[in-house]
Amino acid sequence: MFGKILVAVDGSESAKKAASLAGELAKAMGSEVLVLHVREVEVGHFSGAMEPPEDATKLVDGAVQDLASQGVSAKGDVRGAPFGRAASEIVEEASRSGADVIVMGTRGLSDVTAILVGSVAHKVIHLAHCPVLVAR
Repeated sequence: MFGKILVAVDGSESAKKAASLAGELAKAMGSEVLVLHVREVEVGHFSGAMEPPEDATKLVDGAVQDLASQGVSAKGDVRGAPFGRAASEIVEEASRSGADVIVMGTRGLSDVTAILVGSVAHKVIHLAHCPVLVAR
């Protein structure tokens, strides 16, 4: 049984499917959902965030509201991480929060990034301490 579900969102279509799947799973099992968005930040000479903080908060708040409208207990969090460390941050938050499963989409917003640094979902699968459910 999954008492706590962490769902990672990034605004992509597969992340929206993952959030919906997390909601269905939570309703079936009476689970709590933590919606997490990792806001990647460039580190180095051209330091800076890749997205405005308001956009990240709006994304998470929207997912939390969607889950709540389905009768699911949900809360959200936005975390910052250096570019390329989103997977590690997702896994670390799953450990910190005591998540029993991580739900996420297969593809994020940038196929180019996936080619350069690898798929976030792929990395999470290899690093996670708990099951990972990947939505397509």
